[in-house]
Amino acid sequence: MTESSSGEVPATTSIAFSDPGYRAAVVDLLAVIAYGELSAFERLAEDSRMAPSLEDKVALATMATAEFADVLRLRDRLVEMDADPFEAMTPFREPLDRFHRHTAPSDWLESLIKAYVGDGLARDFYREIAAFVDVDTRELILSSLERTQHSAFVVEKVRAAIEADPRVSGRLALWGRRLMGEALTQAQGVAAERDALSALLAGGVDRPGMDLAALGRMFSRLTERHAARMAELGLAH
Repeated sequence: MTESSSGEVPATTSIAFSDPGYRAAVVDLLAVIAYGELSAFERLAEDSRMAPSLEDKVALATMATAEFADVLRLRDRLVEMDADPFEAMTPFREPLDRFHRHTAPSDWLESLIKAYVGDGLARDFYREIAAFVDVDTRELILSSLERTQHSAFVVEKVRAAIEADPRVSGRLALWGRRLMGEALTQAQGVAAERDALSALLAGGVDRPGMDLAALGRMFSRLTERHAARMAELGLAH
């Protein structure tokens, strides 16, 4: 069996789904990702109103469309598992909506950084948890979290703005750090408040778990990836 990028070995589907607690954890995981994609779709559509050009507006609308396509795939998998996708998403509505309320961008550049950095942090967190699920579920999650060519668009726009006015870099770097703090708070809260997800991280029969040292390494990886994204945007300081 192949190890994941975070060093964990996914459980096999047949063993994993014999455990009702595991099934509940997978339903929670797919549901929180689905609602995260849905809220990202709504936010990107709203933020497109701040776009300075039609080209930029279409680019954000394209990103939003990709997010919504992922929502449908995750919804369909939940239905296949005999779970009500809307009932499953409901517990995550308030914490994720709260995150977006606390990180509402004030302008176009902040909206781009949130789309790139904030969503990237959330995606990294779900990829880490995906290391603890069966292979089929893991493949669905990873494919749903793949970022496409949209990243290049954001990097190009932010770097061009900094080159045109270097003074904006300090403000945007602070914004990136704020997004980091809020995203980590959200991630920790989601994992702690859902018993099934906490149990998934702790492990079980035939499934590896995560001790405190491994948890620390996971958050170190999240921090390192955030720093790499900031550097790519030209906001390394």
